[in-house]
Amino acid sequence: MAEGSLSLSLYLSSHLTFHFIFGSFCDATIRYLESLLVSKDVKSFIEVRSSLTDFLRSESLSVIRCIASKTVHEKLLVLEFFVRAFALVGDQQSCLALRYEALVMRELKSASCRWLQVLPEEWLRFVEDAVRNGFHAVAEKACENALSCLENNDDHQPGGDMVSKNLKSIISEITRLRNCAMTSVSSRSVQVQTAEYLKRKTTEQQKSDLLKKQKRCLASTSFRNGIKRQNIRKLHEHQSLLLISKDLDGRHPNLRSNDQFD
Repeated sequence: MAEGSLSLSLYLSSHLTFHFIFGSFCDATIRYLESLLVSKDVKSFIEVRSSLTDFLRSESLSVIRCIASKTVHEKLLVLEFFVRAFALVGDQQSCLALRYEALVMRELKSASCRWLQVLPEEWLRFVEDAVRNGFHAVAEKACENALSCLENNDDHQPGGDMVSKNLKSIISEITRLRNCAMTSVSSRSVQVQTAEYLKRKTTEQQKSDLLKKQKRCLASTSFRNGIKRQNIRKLHEHQSLLLISKDLDGRHPNLRSNDQFD
């Protein structure tokens, strides 16, 4: 099984690296990834998806470092490709991380490129996906960023009443999701702290019980040793008295006969 996984990893590396080296971050490469995931059985599918996920994680970091000097447009195209690729293999964490990076990049560059500006609906969609998939810390951070961008950007303050109401509704929903995410993060933190406290108390109790047991053993051993020493002392005393008695009998043989006439 290990050899099979290694062979699969080598195959993916040799074939997919060719696409990435020549900048094939397009639909054709996505379709190629889809074809790799077509398996006859569940076991093969899981193995392929796992190897493909590991490869994409490693390759995405390498590619993103290589495109540092590229234009914003080129960077966004690459990020979008990897977002789709990670979604394809079911790696929601990597998918959300790159989506967030793309949103932040667009917002930062939107001052000079208006077409990059992130729409309120895009922020809301991202936050909803982050919360739905359980990434509450990411969702909380995204909410803070989204609210800051939406509330401070004049371009998001349109004149129409209906549009304005829609924006307020989105801001309200993002605020609600932020509060939910904060509660979940706080709750998880409390759970972790509680688990650590209980673990610490259990360890302390086990140490205390061990010390008590050792003390009881020491006390019991000391008591038994004391009884043993006392018995040995009495034995020695008894043996000494027997020796003295025999010695007296040897020196005065008439004492026993005289005792008989009394």
